[in-house]
Amino acid sequence: MADSDKITSGTDTGYHNAGNQERRGTITSHIDLNKNLEAKIDNPLADIPHDQLMRDVDQFAAEHGLMDIVPLLKKGAVVAQNPGGFENLKQITEEEKQHIRNETLHKWKHPAALYYTIIICSIGAAVQGWDQTGSNGANLSFPQEFGIGGGHDKNNPHYDRDNWLVGLVNAAPYIGSALIGCWCSDPINFYLGRRGTIFISAIFCLLTPIGGAISRNWEELFATRILMGIGMGLKGASVPIFAAENAPTSIRGALVMSWQMWTAFGIFLGFCANLAVNEVGRIAWRLQIGSAFLPAVPLTIGIYFCPESPRWYIKKKRYQDAYQSLLRLRNSELQAARDLYYINAQLEVESEIIKGTNYMTRFIELFTIPRIRRATLAAFTVMLAQQMCGINIIAFYSSTVFVEAGASQKEALLASWGFGLVNFIFAWPAIFTIDTFGRRSLLLFTFPQMAWTLLAAGFCFYIPESSKAHLGMIAFFVFLFAAFYSPGEGPVPFTYSAEVFPLSHREVGMGFAVATCLFWAAVLSITFPRLLAAFTPTGAFGFYAGLNIAAFVMIFFFVPETKQRTLEELDYVFAVPLRKFMSYQLTKFLPWWIQRYVFMNKNAKLEPLYHFHGVIGAEGEDGSIRQSADTKDE
Repeated sequence: MADSDKITSGTDTGYHNAGNQERRGTITSHIDLNKNLEAKIDNPLADIPHDQLMRDVDQFAAEHGLMDIVPLLKKGAVVAQNPGGFENLKQITEEEKQHIRNETLHKWKHPAALYYTIIICSIGAAVQGWDQTGSNGANLSFPQEFGIGGGHDKNNPHYDRDNWLVGLVNAAPYIGSALIGCWCSDPINFYLGRRGTIFISAIFCLLTPIGGAISRNWEELFATRILMGIGMGLKGASVPIFAAENAPTSIRGALVMSWQMWTAFGIFLGFCANLAVNEVGRIAWRLQIGSAFLPAVPLTIGIYFCPESPRWYIKKKRYQDAYQSLLRLRNSELQAARDLYYINAQLEVESEIIKGTNYMTRFIELFTIPRIRRATLAAFTVMLAQQMCGINIIAFYSSTVFVEAGASQKEALLASWGFGLVNFIFAWPAIFTIDTFGRRSLLLFTFPQMAWTLLAAGFCFYIPESSKAHLGMIAFFVFLFAAFYSPGEGPVPFTYSAEVFPLSHREVGMGFAVATCLFWAAVLSITFPRLLAAFTPTGAFGFYAGLNIAAFVMIFFFVPETKQRTLEELDYVFAVPLRKFMSYQLTKFLPWWIQRYVFMNKNAKLEPLYHFHGVIGAEGEDGSIRQSADTKDE
């Protein structure tokens, strides 16, 4: 608060409702979180006088039973108030200063509990990936066993019916996720927390592959895969949030993107399993589907030992538990106390615009509260783009596509295995780029590359099948497509969607985002066999190449950068009106980019979009946010 008349005097009495309102009035930001016309990133503690800040801490500790750590909370509040000036604070010991320095100098140095949490989240992602590819190899044999294998023979009287039924069985997990699992995430998270929700999802993912493996007809297989989808939806909507809320800001993107990287690893393991059991006879498809239960076992057991999300504890007013969780996730007591107080301060600002108290109200507010509506649009865009890019036509149907290209069944499985390997290997660079180049920049770079590689793969079908180059060039461009997908549209959607919503709407917002992704995955899965038959492989690949260009335009106008900002500071990013953001990209960034990279004018200057008050930050080339070491004290 820049104006002195906005600072109210605190009292030293215990917390009552009036005291709470008084302290909230002290820290409330003067920026409108629904319409941030100045594009200002604000620290709500920045302009509070020192004595007032200390009284606020006393009141906060008294209300929430934290009196035993008042000295730590006071030091933490001072550091949070001026994060760039901690070196000059006499009350901070040299050891504590070193821990804060290490957040920048050694940003990967964190307690084992944090990395254990990320490992468990990664196992959850591997379950998701393996579940997705179990049907890929099974597509080559289960339709024949269940009497719906006429989709490859245009002369078969059941040609159309069988194509649709195979697509429906493949789409079942995504139907279950989009229509049931994702929407159960909010209420189950509310009552059981992040860990409890992930445990329930793991039980679903443990049992349903076994059920699918022993199914006696396509209807039973469809039912088990619907139930699998419920677990996938719960997990997909909860695991990235769990990782995002536990991770420190400086490496949040890299840690949360482990979801996609290990989903890619799960896809690769699924392809390995498909290849390993390919020649065991009639039961091969049962083993391919049933093997997906394996990674669910360590997830079911391991999630119990993770620290719960401190933000979930804060949401439930369990501040002592939140502090204990932060102690396990941060390197020092001071950092835990600082994060506890700063998160709470930002959430009190957030609560001024968010009044929803029930599930339906929160869902409606995804589209009615401007700050949340912009986040919903951005998350919707990146999730929809994941289906528009065409990755899942390869993940679901690569074996089918390669058979169409003239490969034998074993060659098709080997080519699919190669796709899975490329998808996993090229996800690794995103660990180092997602928090430096940023989410938005990775998307804007990789979408044009995915468009031309898909188009090239499609045109390679015109090479005569008698030539060895026919299959080789198709596989090459499919692999190249995967190499561009994996560090960009692969990790970004789930990372981004887990960040952008305020805490009060994070579960329902993430549920909506994941439901969007998986609903369109279901549509793609159902329609692709028929699309492939109607368009031919060249037409189908060209169609998705065009969708990549459409997705690029949507991302350019609708998706702000989120890197290097705390989850709570993103309230200010999404408070910037969409019209202002779009106008900036079109009239400021685009002309600058043309001058800088088309005409190679090194003197071209870009006017910044965001302005910072009391936080560490600076502008990226597109008006996005990057960290700066030379931020001056306010």
